[in-house]
Amino acid sequence: MVQPENSYCWYSNSQLDVTYGCRHCTLAHLHIHARSPNLTMNIWLGTEATFAAKRATSAIPIVLGASADPIGTGLVASLAKPGGNVTGLSLQTTDLAGKRFALLREVVPHMTRLAILSVAGERNSELELKQVQAAAGSFGLTVVTLEIRQGDEIAAAFDNLQDRADALYVIGAALIVSNRIRINTFALTARLPTNYNSREYVVLGGLMSYGPDFSELFRHAADYVDKILRGTKPADLPVQQPTKFELVLNLTTAKALGLSVPQTLLATADEVIE
Repeated sequence: MVQPENSYCWYSNSQLDVTYGCRHCTLAHLHIHARSPNLTMNIWLGTEATFAAKRATSAIPIVLGASADPIGTGLVASLAKPGGNVTGLSLQTTDLAGKRFALLREVVPHMTRLAILSVAGERNSELELKQVQAAAGSFGLTVVTLEIRQGDEIAAAFDNLQDRADALYVIGAALIVSNRIRINTFALTARLPTNYNSREYVVLGGLMSYGPDFSELFRHAADYVDKILRGTKPADLPVQQPTKFELVLNLTTAKALGLSVPQTLLATADEVIE
């Protein structure tokens, strides 16, 4: 088997051919071809990528590596009985929006204006955006929504913000991940505390994150691959929800922004970057 042109990771042995990702797109995926039995499988990271795969086939098994709300977005019928050819892991992002907002308020207690950065038209982003807007509205906060469709719109989004917010809640998506350094740079320049859904943003200068442990999720995804390769149908495998969540804080960023992180929050953090 010839390595696909766009793949950036490659593995092959007598049983499996594996390609991962795509250099020129934002839909991260893992494509598995089992030589014996003759089975092809896809692991897709993110809801939009999974929808693309689902539209392309109803026969090839598809494992969700990470989907925020597979029921709300229509990927599966239910968590217990997903049906069809799709199963895997749910991020529960929409359920966690209120928790992330509450943690941000602990670090920025006098916040009255909240900016939300989101990808326009992305299903998960639209669901979480409503959750965050509702949470902020319940505390009487003014909400400024920044919606982007491509990376070169980020600068303009921050220019339009112009001191209209006290903090920035960032909704995770493939486009956001690929531009995390740029987003952190603009946020720090604007002196905006940032809240993300995973540590990969915080190690690059974001203020804080709270969300599922992605490494644990992907280990479970590997278990699903093993079961399907052994003959289990995706429709018979319940969609799993995360059981481990991480709170990560960047004290270097907090100091740069002149913020004092409460000791109670530091004590409960899974990781503190200094």
